[in-house]
This record gives sequence, C-alpha cells and structure tokens, in this order.
Amino acid sequence: MLNVLFPNICNGCKTPLLKAERVICTKCRHNLPLACHHRTGNLGMKNIFYGRFPLEEATALIQFQKKGITQEILHNLKYRKQQSISNFFGKWLGSELANHPDYKEVELVIPVPLHKHKRKIRGYNQVSGFGKEIADALQIPFREDILLKISETNSQVFKKRISRIASAAEENQVFSLHLPNEIRNKHILLVDDIVTTGATLEKCANRLLENTNAKLSIATMAIV
Repeated sequence: MLNVLFPNICNGCKTPLLKAERVICTKCRHNLPLACHHRTGNLGMKNIFYGRFPLEEATALIQFQKKGITQEILHNLKYRKQQSISNFFGKWLGSELANHPDYKEVELVIPVPLHKHKRKIRGYNQVSGFGKEIADALQIPFREDILLKISETNSQVFKKRISRIASAAEENQVFSLHLPNEIRNKHILLVDDIVTTGATLEKCANRLLENTNAKLSIATMAIV
C-alpha cells in the first residue's frame, strides 16, 4: 500500500521503480556513461595524479556529465538524502574489483572524510556506503577513524575550474591522520564520490602516505 501512495522512484529519471529495481531503473543504469578504468585500461584517472604522489591503481565507475543523469544522481546523493545511492554504486564497483587481480592486495578501505559539522547537517558521509560495500566485496576492513577532516570547506564540484584550483591550493592542514600504525606497510584503497582536479584526494593521499610506508589506490563513483 505504501508503494502505491509513495512509490520508490528512480534517482535518475524519477519514474516509479519496478519491483525488482533498486535506486536506479534499468534504463537509467544502461544509459549511465561508464568510465570503468579497471576494465578498459584507460589511464585517465591515473594521469590526473601523475607526479603528485605514488599511486598503485585508480578507477572510477562512471563519467560525470553536467546537466545529465549523473549530475541528477549525485545531487540526490549529496543534497537530497538519498544515501542508498552510495551503497548502490559501492556494490556495483565492489563486485567488479573483487574479481580484478590489481585489487587483490588491497588491505583496507578508507573514505575521504566529511567535516563533523557538515556531516551533522547532512546526516551522513555520502562516501561511507560506497566504501563499506567495496570493503565487503573485497572482504577487508572499512575504516572511518583513521583519516579525519579538521577544517570545513565548501563543495568543489560545480565551481569554475580556475577558482576551484585556487580554493583547493589555499587549504592547509585540512586532514589529520590518526592511528598511523593501523595503516603502516599496508595497501589502502581511498574512496570518494567524484574526482575533478584531484586536489582533495591528493591532500588525503599525502596524509596517508606520510611516514607510513603504505601503498595507495583510489576508487571513486565518478570522474569529471
């Protein structure tokens, strides 16, 4: 009865979902512009970080398109309380990475953290479900207590590229590393929702790699 009065709708096109569908309808899922660098061998994701820090592997599930289905879905995740999108993408990518030889040696998953004030307002870190599902698929721990965000910044996604780079460059000591012994000599998979310039991921990577002798790979829901 509840589904009749308040039907579950697709986060892409807003049409009612069929009984077997979850989060995104079959049509929208098939229409998503996939990136899947782990499948294609495309080095676009890795090239973003070339020369910035040591990186083992890097992949994104989908290609972000402004004013398209990907923007609608990610807006629903970040600003409209649709947390299930995070788990949906995590299950999808996790099932692929679990069968990929390049990700067999990853030992734990760490999300890009959300500042406690922003997390209180939003109610969740939009990356947590994504990371948890990938960790479950790889049968490794998911840790949110190792990398913390200690200063608040505005969203970088839809700023103009130049102002976004300038804003990111002005940030200093944004992330803090706790329990460094928990990641020492380990292969970490750092996860985020979307990569644009890579400035945020670079700052996280530098914290994680600082005096830990860790290895680092990256996985995101989307890439611009």
